[in-house]
This record gives sequence, structure tokens and C-alpha cells, in this order.
Amino acid sequence: MLWSKRKTYFVEDFENEAELEKAIQEVAEPLFGKSRVYLDLKKMIGKQGKTRNVPDGYLLDLSSKKEPKLYLVENELAKHDPLKHIAVQILEFSLAYETSAHKIKETVKNGLSRDRIALHKCEQYAHENGFENVDFLLERMIYPKDSFNALIIIDELSEELQTALIERFKFPVEIVTLQRYKTASGKRLYRFDPFLYDLTGEPEWQEEVSTIDPAEIDTIVVPAREEGFRETFIAENRWYAIRIHSSMVPKIKYIAGYQVSPVSAITHVAKVQSIEQWKDTSKYVVNFSSPARKITPIRLVPRGKAKAPQAPRYTSRARLKTAKTLDEVF
Repeated sequence: MLWSKRKTYFVEDFENEAELEKAIQEVAEPLFGKSRVYLDLKKMIGKQGKTRNVPDGYLLDLSSKKEPKLYLVENELAKHDPLKHIAVQILEFSLAYETSAHKIKETVKNGLSRDRIALHKCEQYAHENGFENVDFLLERMIYPKDSFNALIIIDELSEELQTALIERFKFPVEIVTLQRYKTASGKRLYRFDPFLYDLTGEPEWQEEVSTIDPAEIDTIVVPAREEGFRETFIAENRWYAIRIHSSMVPKIKYIAGYQVSPVSAITHVAKVQSIEQWKDTSKYVVNFSSPARKITPIRLVPRGKAKAPQAPRYTSRARLKTAKTLDEVF
């Protein structure tokens, strides 16, 4: 339940996937951000006689000027035994992707041709970032090795599902939860965290937000209290039980420690040796290749643009080297 003095909203479960998909279309811009394009396309991929399946949609991620990405989307309801079903679907998507890149390209291209606004956004992106046309842009997104990415949109996310996806798949699988609420008079409200919003710390669709190009990210900043920082970050040369986006795991080469108040500053940086699943959970442990190195503190600015990190944040080593305050890090 969501409550205020004026209205009370009660959970309104999605009866079927069609209702979930309608909700996704309704909240697409704030859910995905202005620099992404969501196409509600259902078309078979995969070669005859090979693994074949039908994604629920495609998300074109144009948030990076250097690394545009394509996500194959699976929309699912938690009541449909998502652990077994989703694991099979995502595996079949990945196998079909390997054998039908051309078919996927044609499917997305045809989908764009029927959506004037989406096509214009892709054409503008291609023009501004050195791609001859949308055709070349799609080839850049689809044909490179290890370019497969999956996105799951679900109404309720269990720890079991998150853990299983980390255990079973080595390619990126991002997850977004979308929930629906309704008042007694029929007014609706949706609850969600915008897709990958914590790469910048703010929802991308808001104005006046300082962003970092996802292609530049190579560092994760973790908040730590004094005791844990001293006993684990410094003494054990690692930091564990961290939630990290699966698409970010291959990119992270450094970890920076932000010591919470009263220090309120990034004080140490370490090079990453490995990132592994933390025990049987949906979190990770980051192992350092050598002890963390102390740096000139990068301090939080009172009432500054950047807020004190409450959870992992992403940045680049290059920014850390030149930053004097947290405002210049994120």
C-alpha cells in the first residue's frame, strides 16, 4: 500500500503479461530514459532446426556515444514460476542470437520504420556519433562478439531469481521491476526504479543531470563505515556483499572506498583482481590485486550537486585522478 493524506493506493496485480506490456508502454520514457528506444516487437529469432524463440521486445540503449547496445527483452509475471521459465527463455535468446544476427537486425529495422519518433531518435544519434546511417548503427550494436544483452521486466523480483541468473549466465542480464497501484476511485500509480539510473545517481529523464558516458566507466565507488572499512577494505584487500549491475561487472577495473561521515570522502583506491558471486547470493565480492592505495581525500561538498553515496556508484579512474570534490566524480 502507498498512503498519503489525500489518497491511498493499493497493489493492483497484473492479471496477465498483456497488462504488464501495456504498462511498460505507458511508462516507457521515465522507465528507460530519453536516450533509449523501446520497441514492442514479437518475432521469431533463430535458424530453422536450431534454437528458436520470440523476445517480447527490444531496447536500443543510446546512452553512450561510444557503445550503443541492444537488449533483448523478456516480460514476465512472478506468479508464472519465473525462475524456471525465465532461465530457459534467456538461454534460448542467447543461443538464437548467435545464429540469427541478420534476422534480429531486420526485425529491429522494420520495427523502427513503423515508429517515426524512434526512427528519428536513432537517425539523430547515428548522425551525431559518426555512423553513416541507422543500418550501420544496428550492425555496430548486433554483430560484434559478446554483444548479447538481456533485460527482464517483472512485477516482483525474488532473491532466488537474482541469484540463479548470476550463477547460470556469464553474459549481462539486467532486471527491472514494475509494480502497479490503484485507488478506490480507479486512479493508477506505477512504482519502479528507472533502468540503470544509478550509473549517474539520478533518473536520466530529469533535467540538469550530470552524466558519465557508460563507455568510460571502469570504477565502482562503495560507501563504508570506519570499522568495516578498516577490517575488510584495508585488512582483507576486498569488499563483499555488493550489488553490481551484471552489465557493469566486466567493465570494473578499480574500486574506490568512500568513508561515510565524519570523514565524508573517497580516501582509497585499489585495482581489481576479480569480481565473483558472493556465496549463494545475488551480490558480489570484489577482490583487490594489491592493497588499496591512499589518495588525497575527495570530499563531499555540503549542499553540493553530488549526494553522499548510500549504495555503490560508478565513475572512471580518470575522473578520480583529477577530482577535488565528489561533485567532480559523478
